[in-house]
Amino acid sequence: MGDLLSTAVEAHGGLDRYNQYSSATVHFRLGGSLWRLKGREGILSHAAVRLDLHRQYASHYPFTAAQLRTSFTAERVAVETVEGEVKAERSHPRASFPSDVRAPWDDLHVAYFAGYAMWTYLTSPFTFASDGFKVVELPAVTEETEPWRRLRVTFPDRIATHCREQVFYFGPDGLLRRHDYTPEVINAGPAAHYPSAYQEFDGIMVPTRRRVFRLGKDGTVSRDSALVTIDVESVLFI
Repeated sequence: MGDLLSTAVEAHGGLDRYNQYSSATVHFRLGGSLWRLKGREGILSHAAVRLDLHRQYASHYPFTAAQLRTSFTAERVAVETVEGEVKAERSHPRASFPSDVRAPWDDLHVAYFAGYAMWTYLTSPFTFASDGFKVVELPAVTEETEPWRRLRVTFPDRIATHCREQVFYFGPDGLLRRHDYTPEVINAGPAAHYPSAYQEFDGIMVPTRRRVFRLGKDGTVSRDSALVTIDVESVLFI
């Protein structure tokens, strides 16, 4: 691992500790203007997600009903009962997203987007040390009076995520301060994602507050309205 990646991984708990765990369960509250735009305001407003740490899988619950949950992988998404009965499913789900940013999303669109997004957020930066990820340190910047070192990460094709290249900003303590990406399935341009209010859960540092804003072509962050808000209540690594 490169110097910055090693620093970030250690600051978040270290790869040895992370590799002791196979999954994480996160209880959270979700909000932001995106869900109203997509006609899904209130969905996952108070929910949980269980994800695998060493393969890309996530399941949100409850999902639209008390006895339903999602099942997400890069190539398939489904809504199923807690007993595993499939109610709806879609293969190659990324190709199903509408190009019109104002077009509403169905349940499977939400399940795919929420699945890959939460998996990306909750496995970073540990997963960057995995096979197929490419990392390059970029020049540092100063934001909020701090010097933030930056890492450009290219995700392998096997991973479903916002876009192939994303930029991660780390503070002097090595913790993630900002995450820039273009959520391609929304088709509304780039975003700047700010994680904060870190807490330690089972030896892993996790931000309990996340706010995602529009990012202008000139680099200006529009903080008037958050596209997505995530407030974490608890995390269990096992």
